[in-house]
Amino acid sequence: MQHLYRRHFLDYVFLLNMAATLCVKLLPKQGWLPLTQSVRHGSKAVTRHRRPMHFLKQKLVAVTQYMPPARIAPPGAYPSQNKQTQEDNPLMVVMKRDLKKVFQDFKMIAVVQNNASSAEDMLLLKHRLYKHGITIKFFSNQVVRSFLKDSVYSNMAPLFIGPTVLIVSKEPAVKELLRTLRASPQMTLLGACIENTLLSAQGVLSYSKLPSVTVAHGELVGGLAMLTSRTASMLQHHPAHLSALLQQYVKQQSSDDSAEGAPKAEEAT
Repeated sequence: MQHLYRRHFLDYVFLLNMAATLCVKLLPKQGWLPLTQSVRHGSKAVTRHRRPMHFLKQKLVAVTQYMPPARIAPPGAYPSQNKQTQEDNPLMVVMKRDLKKVFQDFKMIAVVQNNASSAEDMLLLKHRLYKHGITIKFFSNQVVRSFLKDSVYSNMAPLFIGPTVLIVSKEPAVKELLRTLRASPQMTLLGACIENTLLSAQGVLSYSKLPSVTVAHGELVGGLAMLTSRTASMLQHHPAHLSALLQQYVKQQSSDDSAEGAPKAEEAT
């Protein structure tokens, strides 16, 4: 019986081999995988890593690291450090002379940035300013910076950035200037030099709120007149009344001095 099973098993293996042989011969080789594949084993992963260096050792290595000296460039390899002074052309000399005359003749010189205003807007602004005795001057930033560099107005140089114009007047008509610029949103006030004093835009606004010189003179004269009238009326009283007032004033002064001396003594203790 065992021989019979063994024979059937051998026949079965033989049939399997024949079927495999026929499949190899009959099936196309494109896209066919062999029955047995050879697998190539890769190298094992590295499990040992370099230990981090101690912080103090890193500092020591950084300090003791060799630093080669800088190579000295041969003479003539680089341009000289001396600044080359460029002479002004005749046109710039004339424009600087006109700009100097502007700073001498006008008490208010405002720097305004021109934000792409049209020719019609600029003409309308000139007309509005001319009613108050204010004019507009056009100078290039290069000429203005060249003039301000060697003048007492050198602190105005940072204002001249981009398209700018000068609005000038012989008298500081600040209120009229601000009122006119408020109607022209394209023009932005950057700063001004009013009576040889450099002011920012906020400073110009604060200057416009001050009273005029005539009003200030009137207030001063009124205050002095009131003081003199009160003194004259006091001197017309009886001498006993004047002596009583003087004694009261002396007592007030002595009490104020003692009150100030007490806190100082407490602070000293």
